[in-house]
Amino acid sequence: MTRTRRVVVTTAALLAAGLVAVVATPAAQANRQHPRDVHPHLRSHLVAFYDFDHPVPGDPALERDQGRSGTEIELVNGGAAMRVADRAYPGSGRALQTRQVDPDRAGNDDWKAGTWSASGVRTLRPFAGTGGTTVMGWFKLQMDVPAPDSTTTDPADRFNAIGLAGILTGDSDGHGVRALLELIDVDGELRLVALGRRLDGGQSQTFAASEDWRTLLPKGKWVHLAATFDFTTGAMALYRDGKPLDGFYTRTDDPWLVSGPGPHVTTASDPRGIKIGGSFPQNTLERNPCDCRMDGLMFLDSVISASDVAKQYRYLAR
Repeated sequence: MTRTRRVVVTTAALLAAGLVAVVATPAAQANRQHPRDVHPHLRSHLVAFYDFDHPVPGDPALERDQGRSGTEIELVNGGAAMRVADRAYPGSGRALQTRQVDPDRAGNDDWKAGTWSASGVRTLRPFAGTGGTTVMGWFKLQMDVPAPDSTTTDPADRFNAIGLAGILTGDSDGHGVRALLELIDVDGELRLVALGRRLDGGQSQTFAASEDWRTLLPKGKWVHLAATFDFTTGAMALYRDGKPLDGFYTRTDDPWLVSGPGPHVTTASDPRGIKIGGSFPQNTLERNPCDCRMDGLMFLDSVISASDVAKQYRYLAR
């Protein structure tokens, strides 16, 4: 959808809902070098940060990045209506709503967010040739099982995953990732996972939480999640509300090829984008939609420590 078309559609929706005045007056501008909702220990590694309180002036279907990269993301299909009044933490303004729109039609109308470029997103270059990455944010699930698979003719088919948030590889079609938080089927059981890929075209590794996902992400409750990816050693970790989660790797071999001499870093290609609430942010296909709300999404170019994950959680949950 073109920028002009997004403005027309979004404005019409807002007029109908009586919300134009709310969206047309953005929240106070945060200092991108010192974003209010980010703990000082994390700010030097913060590449992108989205609080969904900063629409782009003139195009409320775009969200401004409060991190150092300035990477705008699109609120796909729902535009400004995807910013909803729901507080993930004290001081939060609006949250992002993503959802499946029509499970019976193989269309491209799901609400999701992100950005994609076939040539790579230059502002996301800190994730090229990096030794580590962290993805974190607040999530509230509004679903009990993965959504019906809108790409098949069988109404009983369901997707095998629920997409949360991640960074795409440098050769991604809109689905393949370098670093991702999601819920996915692991040996027949849905689990909260960190899924990462060091090399473009290479194999992925998954670190899955041992605890039941419905306990970790109870329906209708805000939860803070973080995933770290150490590409130099092959180690990953998951955190919930500032505390590390027990888990296991789904592969026992060396999918990231880190057993030989290093240093080991990601492919030196610009990521093709960010995906939030489902795959294909360029809106060419529907996969793994998340009926959920998100806030305070952070993408960092290092593996932050367990103590810093806890500091960030306590900083907002105070």
